[in-house]
Amino acid sequence: MIPKYIFDRLMSLTGLLLLWPVLLVVAILIKVKMPGGPVIFRQKRVGLGGRLFTMYKFRSMTVGHGGSSVSVAGESRITPLGAKLRHYKLDELPELWNVLIGDMSFVGPRPDVPGYADRLRGKDRDILKLRPGITGPASLKYRDEEDILAGQSDPQKFNDEVIFPDKVRINLYYLHNYSFIKDIRMIFCTVLRRRMKYDNEII
Repeated sequence: MIPKYIFDRLMSLTGLLLLWPVLLVVAILIKVKMPGGPVIFRQKRVGLGGRLFTMYKFRSMTVGHGGSSVSVAGESRITPLGAKLRHYKLDELPELWNVLIGDMSFVGPRPDVPGYADRLRGKDRDILKLRPGITGPASLKYRDEEDILAGQSDPQKFNDEVIFPDKVRINLYYLHNYSFIKDIRMIFCTVLRRRMKYDNEII
């Protein structure tokens, strides 16, 4: 996966250099619209080989909120500005830094919090051989995950019993059927909010 590694380094640096005005504007908006807290949200996630790393995102929730690690559209802890940032994936722009320093890739499984990664058993743990990504096949399929969960009577249960196992299945397929060309297609589909055919399904 040398082409993938080189692509990640070059494009993350290019992205940071080109998008710094957007990063600055979003940071200012958070300071103005969501005062009293940090601009950047930091959280420990499980990365390559099961090692923990610090993931960076723009803060989209109120300070000191409680609740589940599963986010649902419309919940009160997500601010109005935060909801827009999450909808357009602008909250994830700081992850370009994670890609640049090698903690993440542009395409791969979304990095889980330790509690979810600990649930992986047997061959499912092969997912940890992958560098986590900003986007990926599971991310594309569940790009509207928060809206899907909002329609469930028990969002946490639905996530744990339906969405999480399906993401594991998709990410295992990605591991064993890697294609740099499909990586590029997934990046474009993420940016343009389009669908693509992947493993005989539309994601």
